[in-house]
Amino acid sequence: MMPSDNDPGDTTVAAVPPYRPGLVVETRSAPGGAMLCILVGDLDIETLAPAAETLDALVAQRPEAVVIDLSGVGFCDSSGLNVLLKTRIAAEQGGLELRLAAVPPTVMRVLDLTGARVVFSIHDSVAGALTG
Repeated sequence: MMPSDNDPGDTTVAAVPPYRPGLVVETRSAPGGAMLCILVGDLDIETLAPAAETLDALVAQRPEAVVIDLSGVGFCDSSGLNVLLKTRIAAEQGGLELRLAAVPPTVMRVLDLTGARVVFSIHDSVAGALTG
């Protein structure tokens, strides 16, 4: 018997867009009056709004320093870099220190390729960034 076009054994699979994990943003108070912002996921045009809002709020609180833990960031595009640069400028204008901690190689590459690495205080670990 030949299968018909209506045979339930015939299936069509629709293309599913690749999974985009989004971005989780968490903040914590740290010793010495610093605030820690932990980012986990992709920092790109589709996911950066929570990070931008949180970082703006942290700078407005005027802590001793703002430390951004990037160890959980898997991808950063130019819009993500722009958020980091805007936060650095806002922190500098407010007299605050902004420190990047545990920057993964994928994000460091973006900083290197754009020349932005030189404008950030970059630390190997969160502990190192918190101590200044």
